[in-house]
Amino acid sequence: MPSLDLHTDVVSLTRALVDVESVSGNERTLADAVEAALSGLPHLETRRYGNTVVARTSLSRPDRVVVAGHLDTVPEAANLPSRLVEDRVYGLGACDMKGGVAVALRLAATVTEPVRDVTYVFYDCEEIEAEKNGLGRLARTHPEELAADFAVLMEPSSAQVEGGCQGTLRAEIVLTGKRSHSARAWMGANAIHAAAPVLTRLAEYKPRHVPVDGLVYREGLNAVGITGGVAGNVIPDDCRVTVNYRFAPDRTEAEAFAHVQETFAGYVVELRDSAPAAAPGLDRPSAAAFVEALGVEPHPKFGWTDVARFAELGVPAVNYGPGESALAHTRDEYVRVSELHSCEDRMGAWLRG
Repeated sequence: MPSLDLHTDVVSLTRALVDVESVSGNERTLADAVEAALSGLPHLETRRYGNTVVARTSLSRPDRVVVAGHLDTVPEAANLPSRLVEDRVYGLGACDMKGGVAVALRLAATVTEPVRDVTYVFYDCEEIEAEKNGLGRLARTHPEELAADFAVLMEPSSAQVEGGCQGTLRAEIVLTGKRSHSARAWMGANAIHAAAPVLTRLAEYKPRHVPVDGLVYREGLNAVGITGGVAGNVIPDDCRVTVNYRFAPDRTEAEAFAHVQETFAGYVVELRDSAPAAAPGLDRPSAAAFVEALGVEPHPKFGWTDVARFAELGVPAVNYGPGESALAHTRDEYVRVSELHSCEDRMGAWLRG
């Protein structure tokens, strides 16, 4: 088992984490190393749930916060081991999100008497199907571990606070026709041609800009796929347009689907999957204190992240971590050394009060 030195500098720790391959489903070795490193810290109580590691302080502080990060990465793309090039640490997961995990581990080791109690969560299987997600599993089986006044998810955000997240759903607009031989097209009804009005509605759709807790979330409703056709000599009797709706935190999943149904009134609309949005809760004292302590202007999160899992538990949460989100999952992903230090310094100051 590799050994992690949590008292080394954050750059060296990031590289050590990157160098332990932990593609989704293969996190055991890294989880073992994280558990071993945290178990040696007397100010923390450490527990293990599968390949998810939880470590928490118990200082009877007036509030509690969760600091969470996932241990897994997408599959390797010839980007191991790590490399340090000037102000950048390159390597698999450096950006998403072993740089953020390194910051959280350093805080866990060095901030021994925080002004607020802290629960650190390092979980598995974030990059694959939702039912395997370690944070989701913990929320279902041990929700008490995630009980808190506020949470910080160490998602790459270029060291900026990104509040909450958009919700997302996929639905199919079902179009039907009548099959016939293409040589006698007048005897049929082309279902693919029937998609034209649907695409026109999408092209003319005006997405909302919605203020929530002082942040403005931009929505989007777009076609992301279209299927239809039987053979090169057959008029098709079925066509489906897949749409993706990214919705603001002022709507529930049910309300978001109702909006899609209303937008495509007169058509059959089938829901394929959805995930809830999350409000940032920046009006909550713990969240406001975090933003004030960091001294940065918060922005809305465009996209879905695990902060939504905290929102379902009634815990306001933000995304904050080193690394540019656009670099996640790329062959040449990296995290800037300056952002690693900035995140550690700012969050350390916040926890120390």
